[in-house]
Amino acid sequence: MDTLMNKFHQNFIEDDRYMYLLKGFGNTILITLLAVVIGIILGFLIAMVRSTHDKHGGLTFLNLICRIYLTVIRGTPTVIQLMIMYYIVLTTLSNKIVVAAIAFGLNSAAYVAEIVRSGIMSVDEGQFEAGRSLGLNYGQTMKLIIMPQAFKNVLPALANEFITLLKETSVSGYIGIMDLTRGGDIIRSGTYEPFMPLIGVAVIYLLLVMLLTAGVHKLEERLRTNER
Repeated sequence: MDTLMNKFHQNFIEDDRYMYLLKGFGNTILITLLAVVIGIILGFLIAMVRSTHDKHGGLTFLNLICRIYLTVIRGTPTVIQLMIMYYIVLTTLSNKIVVAAIAFGLNSAAYVAEIVRSGIMSVDEGQFEAGRSLGLNYGQTMKLIIMPQAFKNVLPALANEFITLLKETSVSGYIGIMDLTRGGDIIRSGTYEPFMPLIGVAVIYLLLVMLLTAGVHKLEERLRTNER
C-alpha cells in the first residue's frame, strides 16, 4: 500500500504533475463540446438533404455532394483527417483547439447525419400526410412532427456517437495539443512509470463516459414520461 501511495505521489503530486491532466482534461472537454455543436448542426443539415431526396426526390446535386462527403469521411481514419486539417487545410489557423474541434466536428457530422437520416426514414409516411392535411408546409412538418419523433428514435445511437467522439479526441496529441491522453503521456515520460498515469487517464475517460451515459438515461426517461 505504501509503495502504491508513493507511486501516486511521484506521478501526480510531485512537481505538480497533476496539472498536466487538469489542463488536458479542460482541452479535451472543450474540443468535444465544440465538435458536438459542429457535428449536430452539419449532421442534421445533411440528414435533411438526404432524407428529402430519398422520400420526395429532388436536391440531386446536394445529395450527391453529401454522399461524397459521407463516403470520404467515413472511409478514412479520424487521425488522418485531423492531420490533413492541421497541416494542409487550416494551416493559417493558429489555434490548435479550433482546428481539432473542426476536424472532429466534420468527422462526427458524417455519423450524426446517417443516424438522424435513419430516424427520419423510420417515421411513417402518414405523419407527413397528416402534417400536410393540417396546412403545414414541408419545413413546418419536419420541425413540428417528424424531427421530434426521429430524435426520440435515434437518441441512444446519438449518445453512443458522442461518447465515441469524446474518446476519439485522444488523438489530438498528434498535432501537439495538450489533451488528456497527452498529459498522461508527459507524466509517463517524466517518471518512467507507465502504470499510474495511463490508468489515471483511463479512469477519467471511464468516469466521463459513465456520466454521459447516466445523463442520456435521464433524458430518455423524461422523454418517455412526456409521451404518457
